[in-house]
Amino acid sequence: MSITLPAQGLVFWPVGSGDCTTVAVNKDIVLQVDIRHLAAADDDDDHRTPVIDHLVELLPKKDGKPYLAVFALTHPDEDHCSGFPDLLKAVTIGELWFTPRVFREYKKDLSEDAQAFRDEAMRRVKNTIKNGGKVGSGDRCRIIGYDDLLSEDDFTGFPKEQLSVPGQAITTLDGISFGSQFRGFVHAPFKDDSDGERNDTSLGLQVTLANGSAAGRVLLLGDLCYPTIQRIFKRSQENDLKWNVFLAPHHCSKSVMYWQDEGEEEESLKQNILDAIEGAAEMPGYIVASSEPIPVSNEAGDNPPHAVAKARYQEIAPGGFLCTQEHPKKESSQPIVFVLSEDGFEYVQFDGRAEQSRRGVEKGRTLGDAIAAARGTGEPPRERVGFGVR
Repeated sequence: MSITLPAQGLVFWPVGSGDCTTVAVNKDIVLQVDIRHLAAADDDDDHRTPVIDHLVELLPKKDGKPYLAVFALTHPDEDHCSGFPDLLKAVTIGELWFTPRVFREYKKDLSEDAQAFRDEAMRRVKNTIKNGGKVGSGDRCRIIGYDDLLSEDDFTGFPKEQLSVPGQAITTLDGISFGSQFRGFVHAPFKDDSDGERNDTSLGLQVTLANGSAAGRVLLLGDLCYPTIQRIFKRSQENDLKWNVFLAPHHCSKSVMYWQDEGEEEESLKQNILDAIEGAAEMPGYIVASSEPIPVSNEAGDNPPHAVAKARYQEIAPGGFLCTQEHPKKESSQPIVFVLSEDGFEYVQFDGRAEQSRRGVEKGRTLGDAIAAARGTGEPPRERVGFGVR
């Protein structure tokens, strides 16, 4: 049994409460947004996926080594960068994307993995400046967002063409333009969020994959909460907000739609943001929570995932709501996969085992038998859910 990554599409990995999204632009170019690889996931009885082990098998090879075109870190929380040092050793990462905040907290309260990311990012920044921006794969980086540190000595001379801010689109991956297949529109962080809480400085992206006239769009908003997300939906153009897949921010946190505004005595439901998210949905329209199984209810002060957030998302997701650690069931979770072909953008269903429907993935790459061996048995799926692009 095997799992294949589509030649073009998305994979949301079951890694507990943490983000780990793989974007296949084509068979040779892969973008990884955040990583969460836990040592415990290597145990046979652990329900989380040792994702780096499988990425090594999945990624295309370049000069004999697994090649990841871009790794993008939304923000330097441990549940978004766990295992980064191992990833850096195991694969060639062509380009790093990151927000300036990673440099502000070095040796303050960053995890060891986040510090390792910061060190690699700083190495690339220095090398880029030293060489006037003319660096090759393995040394490239892109800073996304504003910060006063860019005027400091360590950043003097950093090329403007490798700096992106909200309202701009990125179509270049590791030095090559893929405008006909890929577009990453930057939504956040905003300039005045640079000194806020770490979650508020998350990189927010709309990623669009294109295949001829067909397209698939995903909104990836890190750990942003209501004020910033509401601001994004107020300021952005309609086309830049469309989504076929919406990754529930902060692992299905209620802070997206329940918030205590100034002057309020307690938090309240902000129906306006739910209406805005729903209004931007395109078929098939799935909301995905990258989290542990979602409880029936929560106690006050519980960390995400939150049951009330799931309930609200279920009300507005035209295609349905999926949780990575409950897919297809809690005891045998499998990656959530979406495939883009010339026929449209589709969700690939599982049937209790790691065998995918072949249509749309027959040109994909084998991930390896390791996942399937640990994830149960059953007959291959005979049905799939999907829609053409609207």
